[in-house]
Amino acid sequence: MAPKSSSYQISATPVTIFAHLLAIAITTLVLIWLLHFRHGLALNSSITEKILNVHTLLMVIGFILIGGEAIMAYKTVPGKRNTQKMVHLILHFLALVAIILGIYAAFKFNHESGIPNLLTLHSWLGVITISLFGLQWLFAFFAYVFPGAESSARGNLVPWHTFVGMVIFLLAVCTAEAGLLERFLFLSIGRTQETLIINFTGLLIFLFAASVSLSVLLPRLY
Repeated sequence: MAPKSSSYQISATPVTIFAHLLAIAITTLVLIWLLHFRHGLALNSSITEKILNVHTLLMVIGFILIGGEAIMAYKTVPGKRNTQKMVHLILHFLALVAIILGIYAAFKFNHESGIPNLLTLHSWLGVITISLFGLQWLFAFFAYVFPGAESSARGNLVPWHTFVGMVIFLLAVCTAEAGLLERFLFLSIGRTQETLIINFTGLLIFLFAASVSLSVLLPRLY
């Protein structure tokens, strides 16, 4: 009887590399869209759409892309576990800063445009996502960094921390997709180059989310 062959393991590395490339592509498309087609970026401008563009930029690049990179830090950052944990925490903190500024830009745009706040599904999902993200970050900081729970308690919390983190990340992606659709309908864009950029941005965000999720499941092989 022939000996059993060892199981084939797929490394998370090629998946994370693909995710990095997607992040670059998404960043490029968003910047082309906002800078070339949508008047640019500004927090103070007579063209209020520039303020909304700041919201879009910060939520896509700051929240989803940096947040996704934070999730993958344990598979991409070389070094010890503590180093990976610190990078994970810092990247999520940067995402939190981007979220706060992005929310400010959204409310400022609504105020200056005379649009009611929290009117759409996109805004409802956004408030839920951001609230959960902030609570998750604070919980992780006190449980894993300062003062830090006992090692046994931290070990028991890891699966739940990972699960809730992925739920929040995927909810953020759903919120972003709803936001892209909302802007598309609000602008009444026809079949143009801008349409292609918005659609491809949404598609690549979905692929980025799938890659980040897969990287969590796959082992890091050396």
